[in-house]
Amino acid sequence: MLNAVFKMLICLVILLTMVPGAGEAGPTPAVRVVDHHTGKAIPEAFVTLDGEVLAADGQGLFPLPRGGGLVKARAHGYQRAELPLAEAAGEGPVEIRLGAVTPRGLYLSFYGVGSKVLRGPALKLIEETELNALVIDVKGDRGMIPYRSSIPLAAEIGAQRIITVRDVEGLITHFKEKGIYLIARIVVFKDDLLAAARPELAVRTPAGGIWRDRENLAWVDPFRREVWEYNIRIAEEAARLGFDEIQFDYVRFPDSRSPVFSRPSTEEARVAAIGGFLQEARARLAPYNVFTAADIFGYVCWNLNDTDIGQKLDPIAAAVDYLCPMLYPSGFQFGIPGHRNPVKSPHEIVYLSLKKAQERTGIAPVRFRPWLQSFRDYAFDRRQFGEREIGEQIRAADTFGAQGWMLWNPVNVYTADALKKEIRTASIAPEVAPGR
Repeated sequence: MLNAVFKMLICLVILLTMVPGAGEAGPTPAVRVVDHHTGKAIPEAFVTLDGEVLAADGQGLFPLPRGGGLVKARAHGYQRAELPLAEAAGEGPVEIRLGAVTPRGLYLSFYGVGSKVLRGPALKLIEETELNALVIDVKGDRGMIPYRSSIPLAAEIGAQRIITVRDVEGLITHFKEKGIYLIARIVVFKDDLLAAARPELAVRTPAGGIWRDRENLAWVDPFRREVWEYNIRIAEEAARLGFDEIQFDYVRFPDSRSPVFSRPSTEEARVAAIGGFLQEARARLAPYNVFTAADIFGYVCWNLNDTDIGQKLDPIAAAVDYLCPMLYPSGFQFGIPGHRNPVKSPHEIVYLSLKKAQERTGIAPVRFRPWLQSFRDYAFDRRQFGEREIGEQIRAADTFGAQGWMLWNPVNVYTADALKKEIRTASIAPEVAPGR
């Protein structure tokens, strides 16, 4: 009896091997991320599937597991794209073609984004010039979030007391229809509202009170994981709303030696705290296929220490997609080598600072996008930054090869004087070419 069963099994195995394709799993689906124009593979592209970061093989392919899911792709200097995994089925890898983008943006504050008086002229400049991006306060300098947030703590501490954007989904859709690259600015450790509502998280004075800066605003302790969590949840919400990039500002310790923190404030500890926060934020944001960026002091490009605020180039560069040094000439109170009056040398301040940072880190120029000064000087001769000063900064960033630039004016008033006047062409939408 056993021999008969054994013979039947052998016959069945032989029959299966004779059937074409029997026992074969078929080709493994894969993704290749390529440049829209050249069709060449983009090195160091990022691909995720349902929140899991995928690794490329030696041929630049990202093998995909079978089943459902949403494949998302991005790369430095390009737009983002996504497609359902089912579209990757077929012979050969699916190509995701990414269009290049160089953001040239304006800043709109917590109030500016909600004001037609300020938002309207900004959009008009985008329509008529080379501008194509907006940096919008998602959590502003005083800790306020401009739209209705689903995060309970935001309402508890008063961050929803004033709402300047009633329909954030509609506004983002409106921006996207205009082809605008959207950057969510999140002020991290300067947070007067959180410090007041949760004093155990606040930076303290040596006497034990809540420490305040020159603006009389309180800060929260960069060592505290509760602070990290709150800001990362705000970033995740912004990513879900459709922002292309999350930019962390005031991602540093206060520039004062008097505050007291929950841990000893050594350089090593400060650098680990800032780098640790950015690394965790990047990991948490990976499923959303958004870029991350960090604003850094201009002198961080030059200083070998942490500038006493926890910012060092290499750890921050390793934790974000884009470095955004604030290269306002008025902020370089000591000048730079060979240029002791920075407001007279705006081109040199921007170009040489970017060059120094690039040489020190070894990363590509496309990983930098500087903030440029579009406001009156406050530190030297009080000159108004107009066409020459702004234009020189822009030319310096372009000559360096930066991934665009951003104009900062705290009152959100900008002119077209230094901007190229040609009408901006629509950005190239990412494309998917399955089965090739």
